[in-house]
Amino acid sequence: MRIRLLMVGRTERGPVAQGVAEYLGRLKRMVPVEEVVVPDAGTGDEAHQRRVECARLLAALSPHERVVVLDERGSLLDSRSFAGRLGAWRDSGVRQLTFVIGGAYGLDDPVRQRADLVLALSPMTFTHQMVRVILAEQLYRALTILHGRPYHH
Repeated sequence: MRIRLLMVGRTERGPVAQGVAEYLGRLKRMVPVEEVVVPDAGTGDEAHQRRVECARLLAALSPHERVVVLDERGSLLDSRSFAGRLGAWRDSGVRQLTFVIGGAYGLDDPVRQRADLVLALSPMTFTHQMVRVILAEQLYRALTILHGRPYHH
């Protein structure tokens, strides 16, 4: 199974970029991982930016991939349950799993409706930049659980 991170805007330099690089580097030793960045909308009101960014995200998705959308209103899973979901998809023959991270103003309904899973990392709100680090770490944790490695305890 291949993992793809589909994100709005580039990852900021500094600690966020370092954290993402660290965990994706570890993850790439277990599965192929690709980062795809769609441009942010630039200027305009929140609704306009969300609409433009969501159209770009939807255009970057293929009809044959599984899609997990990160949204604060999504389902909460603990790390073992998340690993179990990934393992079930892998074992059922899913070839590509794409995680969608929206921009600063979040996502519109059409993106959430395209998802096979809408996932919340926490009931708290994080910046879209921090979500990248947290997701990368949780993906690495999930794969170590599935591979029986002693990272998760």
